[in-house]
Order: sequence, then C-alpha cells, then structure tokens
Amino acid sequence: MTLTKLSITFQMLIAAMLLIDGMPRHIAAQTAAVDSTQAKIARATSAGPADVAKVARIVDTDAQGKMVFLREGNNGFTCMPGNLKVVGQPPMCVDAAAMQWYEDAKAHKLKPTNTVPGITYMLAGATQRSDSDPNDTTSMPIEIGPHWMIMWPFDPKTTGLPTTHKPTGAYIMWAGSPYAHVHIMGRP
Repeated sequence: MTLTKLSITFQMLIAAMLLIDGMPRHIAAQTAAVDSTQAKIARATSAGPADVAKVARIVDTDAQGKMVFLREGNNGFTCMPGNLKVVGQPPMCVDAAAMQWYEDAKAHKLKPTNTVPGITYMLAGATQRSDSDPNDTTSMPIEIGPHWMIMWPFDPKTTGLPTTHKPTGAYIMWAGSPYAHVHIMGRP
C-alpha cells in the first residue's frame, strides 16, 4: 500500500471514529445492542450442524436468568450462545427433550423427566469440570472439542461404552448418576 493510500485510509478511519464518537448516546447504545445480539446469534448457531442451526430458535438469558428470545425458529431445536466466561455454559443446540433434561439438572431434580432421548449439539466445543460427577463445581476446567450427546440414562454395563473421557469415539458421561448420557466426540 502506498503512503498516499495509507494516509487516506487512516483519515477515513479517524472520520469514522469521530462520527461514532459524536453519535447520540441512545443511537450508540442501540448499535452496540444490535452487535451484541448478532454476536450471540452467531455464537449460538456455531454449536449446531448448519442445517439445524439455520432454522433453530435462538434464546439467551437475561441478568435475572429469564429466557430472552433472540430469533424464532421452526425445527424444534433451540440454540443458546452460552457464556464462554463460565465453565459448563458452552454454546449449544438442543431439542425439546434435551431442554427438559437440562432444566431438570439445573433444578437438581432426582432424575431427568424427559420421556424420550434428547439430542444436544456442542460443535463449538465446551468446558466442564468432571466426566464423572454432575455436581462438581471445584475441579479444574476440562476443555472439550466439538461433540454431541444423547440425553438419556445410559448404563455402561449394558452399552459396553467406557466411562472416561476419550478424545474420539463415545463414552458415558456421569455414569452411575441419573444424569448419565452418551457423549460422542466429533461432528455427527
């Protein structure tokens, strides 16, 4: 890039910054909110397969923990942006049965109440505390690559699947608890 083109580019950048800085605060706040919502939608949809995420409902939670709808959908899946600053709150896409499973776990119910297996996609990866204890809040975070899960009480004795984390293949996460489920590494 020539010095003249660089100078013009720099001048345009300064003009844009002055325009933004001179923008009324309410318009600047609305612009930031739009960017934030779009970023959340992008993060939420990164969790699911493209054909699922492109028509899924997108929801988030507000500061009081109430559900906020960011985009309507029509395929029975709900995608959430999660909170990347909190262990165990990754972006995810879930069907209705998996949503029930998560609500039951969050409410510390004795066991999940979904009556059919649920599907959860976490194709953007995740962090978690434990593969064996669903209530662990103190162990060091474990980074998990792209994966998906079947939310149903699987028993390792009847499935023959291992109960420890594997970088590939499948295993039973939280085996021995009512919240045991199949954890499948990679993309479906």
